[in-house]
Amino acid sequence: MSGAVIIGAGPGIGQAVARRFAREGLPITLIARGGETLRAVASEVASHGASRGTPHGVPIVTLQADSTDRAELDAALDQAIGENGVPEVAVYNAALVRADELGEFSVREHMEAWAVNVVGALNAAARLAPAMAARGRGTFLVTGGMPEPKPQYVSLSLGKAGVRTLVALLDQQYGSSGVHVASVTVDGPVAPGTDFDPDDIAEHYWQLHTQPRHLWDREVLHTGRS
Repeated sequence: MSGAVIIGAGPGIGQAVARRFAREGLPITLIARGGETLRAVASEVASHGASRGTPHGVPIVTLQADSTDRAELDAALDQAIGENGVPEVAVYNAALVRADELGEFSVREHMEAWAVNVVGALNAAARLAPAMAARGRGTFLVTGGMPEPKPQYVSLSLGKAGVRTLVALLDQQYGSSGVHVASVTVDGPVAPGTDFDPDDIAEHYWQLHTQPRHLWDREVLHTGRS
C-alpha cells in the first residue's frame, strides 16, 4: 500500500502529521537529517498507534537525508518508493527558522535559508510529482508560514513567499494530472496545548489530502482562531 512521506520529520508538525496519517493506516516514511530525531519521532508515532489499539501499528521507515543535498534527498525518496511505492501523499516540512533583519545576513546565510525553505521542496517535488502525475493521483503538501512578511524575519518571509509561488507553479504543471499541490500556512509559533498545537495543525494536512478534486484548495491558513 502506498503511504505518506514526511520530509523534515521533527518533533513538532512533522511528527503530528505522521501520527495523523498513520491513524488512517498509511505506511509512513520519515526523512530528516538527524538519526536521533528520526528514532525519537518513529518511536512516538509507533507508540501512538499502539495506544489507539492498532496491534502492530503501521510500517514506519526512517531515512536520513539532508533536504539541501539533492543527491541525498533523491536517494532517500527513491528508497521510500522502493519500500512502499509512489506515495499517496508527500509533506515537505523542513524549514530554517532564524530571526534576521534587513541586511543582517550574509549572502551565504540567505542562500542556506533559501535552500532549506524552498529548494528542498522544489527538489522533492521534482522527484515525486511526475510519478504521481503518471499514476493520475497524489498529494504534495508544503508547510508554509508568514502570510504577511515580518521585518524581524527577512529570510523566512522571503522563503515562505517562495513556497507560495512554488505551490502555484507545481499546481499549474501537475494539477491537471491529478496531483493536489497545496500549502498549510501557519501564522504563529507551534507549541502543544496552544492555539498552534501541532495536532490541530496536522488535521489540515489530512483534510487537504482527502478533499474532492473539484474542491481543491491551494492554501489553508491556520491562524489559531476558530
